[in-house]
Amino acid sequence: MNWLLPEHVADALPSEATQIECLRRKLLDLFHVHGYELVKPPLLEHLDSLLTGSGQDLKLRTFKLVDQLSGRTLGVRADITPQVARIDAHLLNRQGVTRLCYCESVLHTLPASLTASREPIQLGAELYGHAGVAADREVIRLMADAVSAAGVGATRIDLGHVGVFRALVTAAGLNADQEGALLQLLQGKDAAGLRDLCGTLSEPFASAFLRLPDLYGGVETLTTATRTLPAMTEISSALQTLRQLHASLPDLSLSFDLADLRGYHYHNGVVFAAYHRAFSSAMALGGRYDGVGQAFGRARPATGFSLDLRELARAVDGGEHAPMAILAPYAGENDALTGAIADLRRRGEVVVELLPGETGCEGPACGRRLVEDQGRWFIQAINRNGS
Repeated sequence: MNWLLPEHVADALPSEATQIECLRRKLLDLFHVHGYELVKPPLLEHLDSLLTGSGQDLKLRTFKLVDQLSGRTLGVRADITPQVARIDAHLLNRQGVTRLCYCESVLHTLPASLTASREPIQLGAELYGHAGVAADREVIRLMADAVSAAGVGATRIDLGHVGVFRALVTAAGLNADQEGALLQLLQGKDAAGLRDLCGTLSEPFASAFLRLPDLYGGVETLTTATRTLPAMTEISSALQTLRQLHASLPDLSLSFDLADLRGYHYHNGVVFAAYHRAFSSAMALGGRYDGVGQAFGRARPATGFSLDLRELARAVDGGEHAPMAILAPYAGENDALTGAIADLRRRGEVVVELLPGETGCEGPACGRRLVEDQGRWFIQAINRNGS
């Protein structure tokens, strides 16, 4: 059956494609007025470039193939962020702050969930060249504004900081296997397994790792963390960064999760995620990932976020639509009708001009028609019965 697509890959039919494109334009325009410049990285790159600093997870999600020209292994991008980091570090080579945005398809070897597409449309914004909390604030604000502009404003935004876990791992002297096991247990919310593993660790670190899953909630979480976690400079600095973000974003519904370690091998500071009841998981994810550009010649401070535009479009309430299309008879040599159609299209109206012998339009949906009265053309509503 040649018409069947691979599993978890789907066409976007007119209604969905229109919704996606409208959102793409709206959100890229939002990024534009905030000073974010659009880039369009290639679909294929050398594999080592695509996987720079991204950890094992991205490696497993990336399709690989051999280049018939060079014999080298190529990858089909599974994440655009490393590509944008390469552009900032190697091609633009600016010394100051650089703001970049993008919106392109990516391809995953496996779907992220049972209902997820293997071809998400990744839209995001990245800020390079500023290591301060103000840059994280700007990106979190932009993420909140983006989902709000799409019509699905975040019901909450979770903030975390991978520096807390990383500081505990270093101070406890854990090896890579122990670190990986702890990370897996925390991500899987395996309380029993976590207790067993922490039983082999020394204090105060065993108790600290056990507390991390409970350090979730409002700003009071940060006070609890200060009181119950070991007094370490790295932990104090991370908690202070989170307090600053809370104070600087008073209108956002912020919560805190110190066990949120998604992208742990990629991020190295603040991490954040936007949630809405229409999504079973986070609808937008981001965080700080300083130094990723080092492999491309420059280690730059970096922070950013991304989302799946296709999933976002499916969750958007379709109640706000442009007027339905206008049906026009075949103009042929009728200059007046040709001019009327052209004028409407210049004003942004969708006009479907029927071809000779065509009696109606199956798409796009037409709710109005052009009719003639004494040599003049005007718009008339189409009744539900088609008259």
